Amino acid sequence: TGRVMFPIHNISGKVIGFGGRILTSDKKLAKYINSPQTDIYDKSKTLYGLFQAKKQIIQDDNCYLVEGYTDVISMHQSGIENVVASSGTSLTVDQIKLIHRFTKNITILYDGDVAGIKASFRGIDLILEEGMNVRVLLFPDGDDPDSYSKKVTNEEFKEFIKNNSKDFISFKTSLLYKEVENDPIKRAELIKDIVESISVIPDAINRSVYVKECSKIMDISEQILQIEINKLIRKKSGKAASNKSSDSGQDTAKNYGAYPEEIPPEAYLEEEAKQVDPVLDHEEKELLRMMMQDGNVGVDVEAEDTDKVSQSFQLTVCEFGI
Repeated sequence: TGRVMFPIHNISGKVIGFGGRILTSDKKLAKYINSPQTDIYDKSKTLYGLFQAKKQIIQDDNCYLVEGYTDVISMHQSGIENVVASSGTSLTVDQIKLIHRFTKNITILYDGDVAGIKASFRGIDLILEEGMNVRVLLFPDGDDPDSYSKKVTNEEFKEFIKNNSKDFISFKTSLLYKEVENDPIKRAELIKDIVESISVIPDAINRSVYVKECSKIMDISEQILQIEINKLIRKKSGKAASNKSSDSGQDTAKNYGAYPEEIPPEAYLEEEAKQVDPVLDHEEKELLRMMMQDGNVGVDVEAEDTDKVSQSFQLTVCEFGI
């Protein structure tokens, strides 16, 4: 009792859970209560409002991401329908992939809580890692989409969002640069932090664009930034290759129900045969077939000797093949 209930739909429109928000300001009670985790409702794989928003997300080729249920409803009331909420959880890869089905572009709308924004930067990296484009908007004076929409008209609200969203580098530097501009060590740490974010972007052209942007804003050479990014990419590639190799060894052990030192030698030979499998071309295969099938059959051969005099002699197929 004393709560407003928000039905949570899956992507096809079926209700899979509920969120309840308290109507009083009693601090002893939880502000939100959600349906428990079930096989049907997994909070980390669900986005509130996606069923209602998906058509407009495709149309606008952009998805606004907010935090709570009321933010989604307020934006709908302001005429903005391509909006979903992570429902108070940290953004997950599964949620990002849900959005990616409809658009490559995400705009994250933040309230003025700087500590909360810093904590959510990991979510931006996850979005970039999925090959998506991310822009960010910060509401003024600690407002969130719900409270700000009540202060302005629908048109002013739309204009504010349109004119104030920034790419993640501009946003991150404008938010954090004042804290570090007089401290060279902290400034270097901020640059490294942004370089790490750029390094996770899979597309080389997009990485290059962000390198130019970072170079201008942070007043640092593009070449230096690119060198550091390449280092990070190589490091991650090395780790991935190492993990793959390790997993392959573990799989072999699992297949034979034994630890690596107990695996029979033939298992290693089989594994090597899979990895080193020279592909013979058609002619080589045909020659081998003839040598095995008709190896002792004689064939007449004509060739020139050292004095370039033509000679005729007979060889077996095997001798001729060798």
